[in-house]
Amino acid sequence: MNITYVIGVVGAVVVMLVGMMFGGEGGLLTPGQLKNFFDPASIFITIGCTIMIVIASFPVSALKDIPKHFKVLMNIKGNDPLAIIDELVDLAQVARKNGLLALEEKGNQQENPFFKQCIMLIVDNNDADQAREIMMNDIEQSSARHEAGAGMYDKGSSVAPAFGMVGTLVGLINMLKAMDVASGGGNLGPAMATALVTTLYGCVLAHMVFGPIANQLRLRDEEETLCKLIIVEGIMSIQAGSNPKALREKLLTFVAQRQRDGSGGGKKGKGGDAAE
Repeated sequence: MNITYVIGVVGAVVVMLVGMMFGGEGGLLTPGQLKNFFDPASIFITIGCTIMIVIASFPVSALKDIPKHFKVLMNIKGNDPLAIIDELVDLAQVARKNGLLALEEKGNQQENPFFKQCIMLIVDNNDADQAREIMMNDIEQSSARHEAGAGMYDKGSSVAPAFGMVGTLVGLINMLKAMDVASGGGNLGPAMATALVTTLYGCVLAHMVFGPIANQLRLRDEEETLCKLIIVEGIMSIQAGSNPKALREKLLTFVAQRQRDGSGGGKKGKGGDAAE
């Protein structure tokens, strides 16, 4: 589980709710004040319009990936560069002992489709430059798809405050209309509440919902891209006949120094796609 995301979002919600309850005598918490921040009209305008605009801005194929985005967001164990390095060193040992054709069985057992594709490219004796071009193009296109997925939440983050302002205008219009009523403007309070609470909802949606999701998806993409680059470099080195020990040292340069300690026996990782 992505514990930093959970702690951050839940903590922000708790802090906001506690802040909303302040205001009693002597600065005491007053839970009853929370009802002041619940306004059905504001929810309808801000959340409803934001969701509808996101739907209007993207094709059905992209919207269908939203559940997958949340699965990726909460999973931080999908891409383990040290485990991938261990697998590549094992492959180098097999290739050095039995030749590249011996990797076909290993490739068929590989659950990561990108890793499997890369292995099969050298098993099929493709030209090194051509094989690298295919691998790098795969990485570029995959990263572009992931960026498009994160862009969906960027869109939500950008339009939510705008619809918060729309709700504010709606509330102000209703307030001004109520000022002409012969009853003395008894509806000013609810109208003004709608005007202000919609702005609050827009900010919350943008900075506590959509913004963190977009950032987390980009982090998952960066992690996956790093693992794929390690695979490309490792596979090309295996094709060139690199020594397994030298290959490990070469691939460890892709990870931070603190991650290299004890890197000789990492667990095997699947390293699936981030948000495809």
